[in-house]
Amino acid sequence: MPTVLDEIIVGVREDLEERRRALPLAAVREAAAARGAALDAFAALGGPDDPRSQVKVIAEVKRRSPSKGQLADIADPAELARQYADGGASVISVLTEQRRFNGSLADFDAVRATVEIPLLRKDFTVDEYQIFEARAHGADLVLLIVAALDGAELSDYLALTHELGMNALVEAHTEEEIDRALAAGARILGVNVRNLKTLDVDRSLFGRLAGRIPTGPVVVAESGVRGPEDVAEYAGQGANAVLVGEALVTHGSPRERIEEFKRSGAAAIAERLGAH
Repeated sequence: MPTVLDEIIVGVREDLEERRRALPLAAVREAAAARGAALDAFAALGGPDDPRSQVKVIAEVKRRSPSKGQLADIADPAELARQYADGGASVISVLTEQRRFNGSLADFDAVRATVEIPLLRKDFTVDEYQIFEARAHGADLVLLIVAALDGAELSDYLALTHELGMNALVEAHTEEEIDRALAAGARILGVNVRNLKTLDVDRSLFGRLAGRIPTGPVVVAESGVRGPEDVAEYAGQGANAVLVGEALVTHGSPRERIEEFKRSGAAAIAERLGAH
């Protein structure tokens, strides 16, 4: 029986083929090559020279989700992104998947034209075309979901991302997927506590899996953030960054909310480090 992830990917592939017919791979590769250097998202999220004493926030422009339906109208994604940047977000994520998330590359372009911090093109990457396409639109990061890719695809797509000067958020939600991500050389490793095959959320999953990740990669807690207390919990369990969408787009003041998240995360890290 197809999982939710399987069904999403069917639609992603159909939409991808439409874009490929309109703009062949060769043209997208040229557009990607014409872009200037990508911003260093690894450093922005707490790379090797960062003391990692704070939790970084990846703030997401997210209109809809398969589990919750419509979240926010977001009449002006650029203005939302500006609030995110003003609040201290280290990276902004923009959903571009159309069918389940009401995202678009137009949203991405609007944000890219407005902010000067790294951008994550948040989509279901199943073809190299999407990676060149992301860079052509100015993405600094792409999402690689381990559950959606076989071993060769994961390694090849990660290598291509790095060849283009970008980084990848490599997303896992099981021990086996963590191991595959590490074996592929993931530098930014996300633990998604939402199972994309069932859409169930288990916040305790982060703590169980984070301990499996060695020092080196930036560790991102994905999904399940409702408020500062969840950020503090993830930070206490080893998160270097949190990816937050719903709790920001449904909040009346996302800039202040990000500031709250950063304060609660920093306090939790200080407590964790003090305990050692």
